[in-house]
Amino acid sequence: MSLWVDKHRPRTLDDLHYHESLSARLRALAALGDFPHMLFYGPSGAGKKTRIACTLRELYGKGAEKLKIDQRVFMTPSRRKLDVNVVQSNFHIEITPSEVGNYDRVVIQELLKEIAQTQQVDLSAKQRFKVVVINEADSLSRDAQAALRRTMEKYMTNLRIILCANSTSRLIAPIKSRCLLVRVAAPTTEEMITVLRHVAKAEGFDVPDQTANNIVEDANGNLRKAVLVLEALKMQSTDLDKPIAIAKPDWETYCQKVADMILQEQSPQRVMDVRAKLYELLSHCIPPTVILKTIADRVVEQVDEALKADIMHWAAVYEVRMRIGNKKIFHLEAWVVKVMALYKHFFYGIDMDGFGDDI
Repeated sequence: MSLWVDKHRPRTLDDLHYHESLSARLRALAALGDFPHMLFYGPSGAGKKTRIACTLRELYGKGAEKLKIDQRVFMTPSRRKLDVNVVQSNFHIEITPSEVGNYDRVVIQELLKEIAQTQQVDLSAKQRFKVVVINEADSLSRDAQAALRRTMEKYMTNLRIILCANSTSRLIAPIKSRCLLVRVAAPTTEEMITVLRHVAKAEGFDVPDQTANNIVEDANGNLRKAVLVLEALKMQSTDLDKPIAIAKPDWETYCQKVADMILQEQSPQRVMDVRAKLYELLSHCIPPTVILKTIADRVVEQVDEALKADIMHWAAVYEVRMRIGNKKIFHLEAWVVKVMALYKHFFYGIDMDGFGDDI
């Protein structure tokens, strides 16, 4: 039994419910003999991976849906073993190199070189090249991006790269210049409601207007989240006509408590208390960038207008440092201390003995 978000995921470009002009463009590109490298970017939950899967189906037919999951082992120059999960069919391969952190360059170089040097063995394939889908491309290190750029230039005849990213700001210019950029915008409120009604109809029930609007408002453009919430509400109550409160995830509520703690008191002891909460979030596999963004959003909601720009500026600074460094907790805690210093100095003129000035 699969989740509705997977069960009702569109399989072809014709099945997609929104961005019809984009679907038509992808269909035309797949029909061309000269398919380019592509970069799909847009907010989380907008449908980037679904459109990539539908484009592969358009390129290769149903064979692109026959997937298997394999675990590959790569060796670093220091003889360290890296385990990477790989999803593949006869025509394409899907990887997430950022899973191995700063060693992603090794995965990019070895795997892409291996694939690019092999010919397409399926004679029935419509295309003579293989496709490599790289998820979370904006989380790749600079070295990995440089290695990817060289591979894109050298093996163009046998290989096409499809990158999937939330933003293009972290990608180097040479990669962006070698790809066709495809922006997958978040669906509108009406489009999300249409999809929810389609899923509900397939499951044999109707979604009341008020419930659909509440789900869409809570999802904030994330269609995946909206479908998951719809399924959760249906499992909890068979009658969706009654007023239903949409519960927030525990980790999100926890992050908001951390933000409140930062603003309630600014002291070394409070820093230690916040550190314990941050460790708790990290131990439950919440990504550090998500923790930082959620807490920063909550803090910005409650502070004076004059502080908002500084708080978000330092959040951006420490997010960059987190991607470069290894110990995420150091950078999260440093941002917390910086916010406390800014807040206390703004309201009380107290500099906390230089606490956070040189972090």
